[in-house]
Amino acid sequence: MPDPTLLALMAALLAVIGGFAGIIAGLLGVGGGIVLVPAFFYAFTLLGYAGPQLMQVCLATSLATIIVTSLKSVRTHNMRGAVDWEILKGWAAWIAIGAVVGVLAASGLRSVALQAIFGGVGVVVGLYLALGREHWRLGEAMPKGGARGATGAGIGFLSVLMGIGGGSFGVPLMTLFGVPIHRAVATAAGFGITIAVPSVLGFLLMPIDAPPPYTLGAVNIPAFLLVIAMTNLTAPLGVKLAHAMDPKPLRRVFAVFIMLMALNLLRKALGY
Repeated sequence: MPDPTLLALMAALLAVIGGFAGIIAGLLGVGGGIVLVPAFFYAFTLLGYAGPQLMQVCLATSLATIIVTSLKSVRTHNMRGAVDWEILKGWAAWIAIGAVVGVLAASGLRSVALQAIFGGVGVVVGLYLALGREHWRLGEAMPKGGARGATGAGIGFLSVLMGIGGGSFGVPLMTLFGVPIHRAVATAAGFGITIAVPSVLGFLLMPIDAPPPYTLGAVNIPAFLLVIAMTNLTAPLGVKLAHAMDPKPLRRVFAVFIMLMALNLLRKALGY
């Protein structure tokens, strides 16, 4: 039985992490996974759980929370008619295939390799958040045929290796091909479901060496429950803040924050 004091500290840290992720999601419209994965990693490491598969636990637990938050988001957006079901239906199967391949890849990688992947891609995401412009375009319509299959599978694959939903890759992709931002955000929530459901099912079957307490497969149950509870409480606060202030400067600050966390994980992965 783990030390009760350690469990209480873990619960307090996870509650703070979930609350912060909820505010950021509501304020800036970005998925919580980009915050949750490094936060889980630092929290579990601080508590003494630094096994060779710790990143798998962080990825899987983040993706489990995305199932709940994405379902809620899709339902809310659909009530306003914002989800583009044609895009979602055309891309879902490819994204799910990429997610399954991502789980298979993650199961064979050590934590340090996943840290390096998260760090490298996290820097790219942070740069896009900081420097991206709404008028940037790669085309006037979403890719079809082989380009759609390869891009969709790539989104699912990279999202699983980073423990994130559809927003970080899906929203920029859709806006670069002329999909209005609000429609892109709504549809990307559906991407999150197609990423998270098959990947979490795979992670639940994954054996983990020396995981944090109460971990089922690679999903840490206390972290999942606490984060879901806290994000439900704090996300509405983030939405209110978004309407009360200009989110653009905050978006750039958050981009710097993401890049610093990503670079720190990359530094650890490289042994510095």
